[in-house]
Amino acid sequence: MIYKDDPSAIAGFLEDTSNLKSGRTPGVFFPESCEEVAQLLRSAAADGRRYTVAGNGTGTTGGRIPLGDYVISMQKLDRIGEVEPVEGGLAVIRVQAGALLQDVQAKAASEGWFYPPDPTETSCFIGSTVANNSSGSRSFRYGPTRAHVRAIRVALPQGDLLEITRGGCIAGADGSFHLDLPVAGKLRFLRPEYSMPATSKHNAGYWSTPGMELIDLFIGSEGTLGIIVEAELLLRPMPEKVIACLVFFRREEDLLLFVEEARKGSGGVRPRAVELFDSRSLEFLRQSYPQVPEKTAGAIYFEEETTEEAEERCMEGWLELMESCGAPTEQSWAALDSEGLSRLREFRHRLPVLVNEWLSRQAESKVSTDMALADARFRELFELYRDSCNREGFTYIIFGHIGNAHLHLNILPRDRAEFDRAKRLYRQLVTEVLSMGGTLSAEHGIGKLKSEYLVQMYGQSGMREMVRVKKALDPYLVLNIGNLIPESFYESET
Repeated sequence: MIYKDDPSAIAGFLEDTSNLKSGRTPGVFFPESCEEVAQLLRSAAADGRRYTVAGNGTGTTGGRIPLGDYVISMQKLDRIGEVEPVEGGLAVIRVQAGALLQDVQAKAASEGWFYPPDPTETSCFIGSTVANNSSGSRSFRYGPTRAHVRAIRVALPQGDLLEITRGGCIAGADGSFHLDLPVAGKLRFLRPEYSMPATSKHNAGYWSTPGMELIDLFIGSEGTLGIIVEAELLLRPMPEKVIACLVFFRREEDLLLFVEEARKGSGGVRPRAVELFDSRSLEFLRQSYPQVPEKTAGAIYFEEETTEEAEERCMEGWLELMESCGAPTEQSWAALDSEGLSRLREFRHRLPVLVNEWLSRQAESKVSTDMALADARFRELFELYRDSCNREGFTYIIFGHIGNAHLHLNILPRDRAEFDRAKRLYRQLVTEVLSMGGTLSAEHGIGKLKSEYLVQMYGQSGMREMVRVKKALDPYLVLNIGNLIPESFYESET
């Protein structure tokens, strides 16, 4: 096992994309096997150590940043296994937690298979995507990471290595799980009793539904219940063809109607992604793409899988839908091959780069949301964000996964006064979205930055439910303290 404590080696583990600046650690461990991860945890209580698990630094909520604890880096656990066909015309691949998402996707593609989850940052670690139940644009059709995980191997906080398979451990009628472990012994705990929001994307707190599987408790738990060291992922056959299009609209009402009809599958369309760029997003993108039409109210990007035989019929369905919703079809950008698809995806991914460049010239950081409502309420979420920011006079953009009623609002303050007003508005938006049955986080998770708002979502009783599960598996509180659950709740439960 490698251990480093010199400042130059530690510095990179005190940051991610969250802009959290308070990280500190005595040192970083680099285990080279699953057993070495378990060994660190097995001796943690006796050694008086707590650990924060570090992914590859692509997170936005400060989850990997230590606040005085030791760090366990997963980067040495990067083995990718072989693709193996299984029942149902699917395949599986076994990977270690530190394997890069882009490498796993490339391995699958090289053998004619497809791993659907598509977070924007493909340099993230697979273990992190499972621990955070990551999603992306293709979640509109395929769902988040949870839907594509068949098994995980977890290093539990007391040092056990536990293999959890889908269908292998299900909560009893009373919501209880029972484990008999070599190190921790016999454990019994109840799933949290709160209800899940009625959203298609949700990544805030421990998953809990009647008759749930143990594997789903760990997926999305942000490393607070154990360290996912390996995962067995489900693969689908590679689509024969994918078409994509960026459709510009002159009126917001036409754009929202198009989304509504596309979500319903009008005209036989079957999108796997439906993404929004509001007019302000397009203004940013026009810096790099001057061909973006002027006087545009916004744009929708969509993808659909098809075949050579069905491609023409597929495009006709989309063209009819565009025309019926008032889109100027002659201004649309279509991609009918892999090269065109790459160009349109590059356009999508250029927006956060341009925003960050703008922010680098300002004194303050952005204030952003990751909330979602029930799918059918996408209009309400868009209008809430738009009207609130217009009322306050902010510079802002709205973009993202409108098909799942999951939109990213980025407020871009120009000074401290605007930043403070933006934070106040963020709190108001959280209250409104939660009152509408939404979720605080649809894909980025809670980490350290949003834990106070999680209390607002679940209330004191819901947080205590999470603490009870946490303490059943981590009685000495050695793992990822500060993530997801505010530390004050551990003190109140002692």
